[in-house]
Amino acid sequence: MKREIIITKDGSTTIHLTDLNETYHSKFGAIQEAQHVFIKCGLDLIQTSSVSILEVGFGTGLNAFITLLEAEKRKQNINYVGVEAFPIENSEVESLNYTTSLNVEDKQDLFLSLHNRPWEEKNVIAEYFSLEKRKQFFKDIKDVDAYNLIYFDAFGFNVQPELWGTEIFKIMFDSLQDQGILVTYACRSSIKKAMIEVGFTVEKLPGAPGKREMLRAIKK
Repeated sequence: MKREIIITKDGSTTIHLTDLNETYHSKFGAIQEAQHVFIKCGLDLIQTSSVSILEVGFGTGLNAFITLLEAEKRKQNINYVGVEAFPIENSEVESLNYTTSLNVEDKQDLFLSLHNRPWEEKNVIAEYFSLEKRKQFFKDIKDVDAYNLIYFDAFGFNVQPELWGTEIFKIMFDSLQDQGILVTYACRSSIKKAMIEVGFTVEKLPGAPGKREMLRAIKK
Protein backbone atom coordinates (compact mmCIF):
# COMPACT_ATOMS: atom_id res chain seq x y z
CA MET A 1 0.00 0.00 0.00
CA LYS A 2 1.46 3.36 -1.05
CA ARG A 3 2.33 5.73 1.79
CA GLU A 4 3.69 9.26 1.81
CA ILE A 5 4.80 11.79 4.40
CA ILE A 6 2.62 14.91 4.40
CA ILE A 7 2.61 18.18 6.35
CA THR A 8 -0.51 18.84 8.43
CA LYS A 9 -1.95 22.30 9.09
CA ASP A 10 0.01 22.86 12.31
CA GLY A 11 3.28 22.17 10.46
CA SER A 12 3.81 18.68 11.87
CA THR A 13 4.06 15.60 9.69
CA THR A 14 1.97 12.48 9.38
CA ILE A 15 1.73 9.46 7.08
CA HIS A 16 -0.89 9.40 4.34
CA LEU A 17 -2.17 6.10 2.93
CA THR A 18 -2.89 7.24 -0.58
CA ASP A 19 -4.95 4.23 -1.68
CA LEU A 20 -7.33 4.63 1.25
CA ASN A 21 -7.05 8.42 1.59
CA GLU A 22 -6.43 7.85 5.31
CA THR A 23 -3.86 9.52 7.55
CA TYR A 24 -2.22 8.39 10.77
CA HIS A 25 -3.09 11.75 12.36
CA SER A 26 -5.43 14.63 11.63
CA LYS A 27 -4.66 16.67 8.52
CA PHE A 28 -5.70 19.70 10.57
CA GLY A 29 -2.71 19.22 12.88
CA ALA A 30 -1.04 16.01 14.00
CA ILE A 31 0.49 17.46 17.16
CA GLN A 32 -2.57 19.55 17.99
CA GLU A 33 -4.77 16.46 17.79
CA ALA A 34 -2.43 14.34 19.92
CA GLN A 35 -2.14 16.99 22.63
CA HIS A 36 -5.86 17.67 22.74
CA VAL A 37 -7.25 14.14 22.59
CA PHE A 38 -4.69 12.15 24.51
CA ILE A 39 -3.05 14.64 26.90
CA LYS A 40 -5.69 17.27 27.66
CA CYS A 41 -8.68 14.88 27.63
CA GLY A 42 -6.85 11.81 28.92
CA LEU A 43 -3.56 12.03 30.79
CA ASP A 44 -4.45 15.34 32.48
CA LEU A 45 -7.21 13.55 34.41
CA ILE A 46 -4.79 11.14 36.07
CA GLN A 47 -2.91 12.64 39.00
CA THR A 48 -1.31 9.49 40.42
CA SER A 49 2.47 9.23 40.56
CA SER A 50 2.48 6.15 38.33
CA VAL A 51 0.35 5.59 35.22
CA SER A 52 -0.07 2.59 32.91
CA ILE A 53 -1.10 3.48 29.35
CA LEU A 54 -2.12 1.29 26.43
CA GLU A 55 -1.95 2.83 22.98
CA VAL A 56 -4.00 1.07 20.33
CA GLY A 57 -2.18 2.04 17.15
CA PHE A 58 1.46 2.95 17.97
CA GLY A 59 2.01 4.18 14.40
CA THR A 60 4.38 7.12 14.12
CA GLY A 61 5.21 7.17 17.82
CA LEU A 62 3.89 10.74 18.16
CA ASN A 63 1.47 9.96 20.99
CA ALA A 64 4.15 8.05 22.87
CA PHE A 65 6.64 10.88 22.36
CA ILE A 66 4.42 13.68 23.65
CA THR A 67 3.54 11.43 26.60
CA LEU A 68 7.24 10.92 27.31
CA LEU A 69 7.71 14.69 27.32
CA GLU A 70 4.80 15.05 29.74
CA ALA A 71 6.23 12.36 32.00
CA GLU A 72 9.51 14.26 32.24
CA LYS A 73 7.75 17.57 32.86
CA ARG A 74 5.41 16.18 35.52
CA LYS A 75 7.89 13.68 37.02
CA GLN A 76 5.13 11.12 36.60
CA ASN A 77 6.19 7.50 36.07
CA ILE A 78 4.54 6.21 32.90
CA ASN A 79 4.54 2.59 31.79
CA TYR A 80 3.50 2.68 28.15
CA VAL A 81 2.41 -0.24 25.98
CA GLY A 82 2.01 0.41 22.26
CA VAL A 83 0.26 -2.14 20.05
CA GLU A 84 0.92 -2.04 16.31
CA ALA A 85 0.43 -4.83 13.77
CA PHE A 86 2.27 -3.04 10.95
CA PRO A 87 5.24 -0.94 12.18
CA ILE A 88 6.36 1.93 9.99
CA GLU A 89 9.67 1.89 8.13
CA ASN A 90 12.91 3.45 9.41
CA SER A 91 12.95 5.83 6.46
CA GLU A 92 9.50 7.07 7.48
CA VAL A 93 10.59 7.55 11.10
CA GLU A 94 13.51 9.69 9.97
CA SER A 95 11.20 11.86 7.84
CA LEU A 96 8.92 12.83 10.75
CA ASN A 97 9.52 16.32 12.14
CA TYR A 98 8.05 16.07 15.62
CA THR A 99 11.08 17.22 17.61
CA THR A 100 11.40 20.29 15.40
CA SER A 101 7.68 21.10 15.54
CA LEU A 102 7.69 20.74 19.33
CA ASN A 103 10.90 22.79 19.69
CA VAL A 104 12.72 19.91 21.37
CA GLU A 105 15.40 19.16 18.80
CA ASP A 106 17.66 17.94 21.63
CA LYS A 107 15.19 15.07 22.18
CA GLN A 108 15.61 13.57 18.69
CA ASP A 109 17.56 10.60 20.04
CA LEU A 110 14.74 9.90 22.49
CA PHE A 111 12.18 9.98 19.70
CA LEU A 112 14.25 7.62 17.57
CA SER A 113 14.73 5.27 20.51
CA LEU A 114 10.96 4.77 20.68
CA HIS A 115 11.22 3.11 17.29
CA ASN A 116 14.68 1.54 17.55
CA ARG A 117 14.29 -0.32 20.84
CA PRO A 118 13.34 -4.01 20.63
CA TRP A 119 9.76 -5.16 20.31
CA GLU A 120 8.05 -7.51 22.78
CA GLU A 121 10.05 -6.39 25.80
CA LYS A 122 9.98 -3.54 28.30
CA ASN A 123 12.48 -0.77 27.52
CA VAL A 124 13.43 2.07 29.84
CA ILE A 125 13.52 5.06 27.49
CA ALA A 126 13.89 7.89 30.01
CA GLU A 127 13.86 8.35 33.78
CA TYR A 128 10.08 8.51 33.98
CA PHE A 129 9.07 6.58 30.87
CA SER A 130 9.20 2.91 29.91
CA LEU A 131 7.90 1.42 26.68
CA GLU A 132 6.79 -2.02 25.58
CA LYS A 133 5.92 -2.34 21.89
CA ARG A 134 3.85 -5.31 20.80
CA LYS A 135 3.50 -6.39 17.19
CA GLN A 136 -0.06 -7.56 17.60
CA PHE A 137 -3.59 -7.24 16.23
CA PHE A 138 -5.94 -5.35 18.53
CA LYS A 139 -8.29 -8.33 18.79
CA ASP A 140 -5.45 -10.36 20.33
CA ILE A 141 -4.90 -8.07 23.33
CA LYS A 142 -5.42 -10.20 26.45
CA ASP A 143 -4.60 -7.81 29.31
CA VAL A 144 -7.02 -7.66 32.24
CA ASP A 145 -7.28 -4.78 34.75
CA ALA A 146 -3.89 -3.55 33.56
CA TYR A 147 -4.21 0.09 32.51
CA ASN A 148 -5.30 3.46 33.85
CA LEU A 149 -5.65 4.97 30.39
CA ILE A 150 -6.11 3.85 26.80
CA TYR A 151 -5.24 5.97 23.78
CA PHE A 152 -7.53 4.52 21.11
CA ASP A 153 -5.96 5.70 17.87
CA ALA A 154 -7.02 3.14 15.29
CA PHE A 155 -7.64 4.04 11.66
CA GLY A 156 -11.04 5.59 11.08
CA PHE A 157 -14.38 3.81 10.97
CA ASN A 158 -14.69 4.35 7.22
CA VAL A 159 -11.47 2.39 6.65
CA GLN A 160 -11.63 -0.27 9.37
CA PRO A 161 -15.13 -0.44 10.89
CA GLU A 162 -14.31 -3.77 12.54
CA LEU A 163 -12.02 -1.94 14.97
CA TRP A 164 -14.88 0.19 16.29
CA GLY A 165 -17.40 -2.43 17.43
CA THR A 166 -18.31 -4.24 20.62
CA GLU A 167 -15.69 -7.00 20.18
CA ILE A 168 -12.78 -4.56 20.38
CA PHE A 169 -14.33 -2.31 23.01
CA LYS A 170 -15.01 -5.30 25.29
CA ILE A 171 -11.29 -6.05 25.08
CA MET A 172 -10.56 -2.42 25.94
CA PHE A 173 -13.02 -2.48 28.84
CA ASP A 174 -11.44 -5.62 30.29
CA SER A 175 -7.95 -4.16 29.89
CA LEU A 176 -8.72 -1.13 32.02
CA GLN A 177 -8.65 -0.92 35.79
CA ASP A 178 -11.74 0.39 37.57
CA GLN A 179 -12.16 4.12 36.86
CA GLY A 180 -9.86 3.68 33.87
CA ILE A 181 -10.29 6.03 30.93
CA LEU A 182 -10.36 5.50 27.17
CA VAL A 183 -10.03 8.50 24.86
CA THR A 184 -10.35 8.63 21.09
CA TYR A 185 -10.57 11.26 18.39
CA ALA A 186 -13.71 9.61 16.97
CA CYS A 187 -17.30 10.57 17.66
CA ARG A 188 -19.89 8.51 15.80
CA SER A 189 -23.19 7.34 17.27
CA SER A 190 -22.49 3.68 16.48
CA ILE A 191 -19.12 3.90 18.24
CA LYS A 192 -20.66 5.49 21.33
CA LYS A 193 -23.36 2.80 21.33
CA ALA A 194 -20.77 0.00 21.14
CA MET A 195 -18.86 1.49 24.07
CA ILE A 196 -22.00 1.73 26.18
CA GLU A 197 -23.01 -1.83 25.32
CA VAL A 198 -19.82 -3.25 26.82
CA GLY A 199 -20.18 -1.23 30.04
CA PHE A 200 -18.50 2.12 29.51
CA THR A 201 -19.91 5.44 30.67
CA VAL A 202 -19.38 7.69 27.66
CA GLU A 203 -19.25 11.44 27.18
CA LYS A 204 -18.83 13.66 24.15
CA LEU A 205 -16.18 16.35 24.37
CA PRO A 206 -15.09 19.14 22.02
CA GLY A 207 -12.80 17.70 19.39
CA ALA A 208 -9.34 18.71 18.25
CA PRO A 209 -9.03 21.45 15.59
CA GLY A 210 -10.96 20.43 12.49
CA LYS A 211 -13.22 17.98 14.35
CA ARG A 212 -16.32 19.05 16.24
CA GLU A 213 -16.45 16.28 18.85
CA MET A 214 -14.56 13.32 20.35
CA LEU A 215 -15.38 10.59 22.86
CA ARG A 216 -14.14 9.75 26.35
CA ALA A 217 -15.23 6.49 27.97
CA ILE A 218 -14.81 5.55 31.65
CA LYS A 219 -14.95 2.13 33.27
CA LYS A 220 -17.02 2.74 36.40
